[in-house]
This record gives sequence, structure tokens and C-alpha cells, in this order.
Amino acid sequence: MDLRGVTWRKSTRSSGGGNGDCVEVAAVHDVIAVRDSKQPDGAVLMFDPAGWRTFIDGAKQGAFGPC
Repeated sequence: MDLRGVTWRKSTRSSGGGNGDCVEVAAVHDVIAVRDSKQPDGAVLMFDPAGWRTFIDGAKQGAFGPC
């Protein structure tokens, strides 16, 4: 998927501590794209709407460890 020109938003939850570690998300058609702002040309996770909801629910419940 071509992500050039996509508008990325930084998560307000991932910028704590002032270290610049941020997650960015973008809505692209019917997909949610997620990337590390420190590596904008690196890997991108892609979620369909149901997968995104599952991912967010897991993050809220601490399924991925402490931030």
C-alpha cells in the first residue's frame, strides 16, 4: 500500500516522559496504519477496523506490557 501523502497523527498517550518516543496512526481507506515516529520509513502495522479495536482494547488492558 502506498503511504506517501498520508496524514499521520501522533498519539498523545505515547509522548509521556519527554523522550520523543511516539506512535503515529493514519486512516487509509478502510485500514488503520501504525508506525514508530522515530523510524518513519520503517515497518508499518496495518489493521482492519475489527483488528484495530482488538489492538486498542488489548493495549488498554495492559496486554503488551508497561509503556
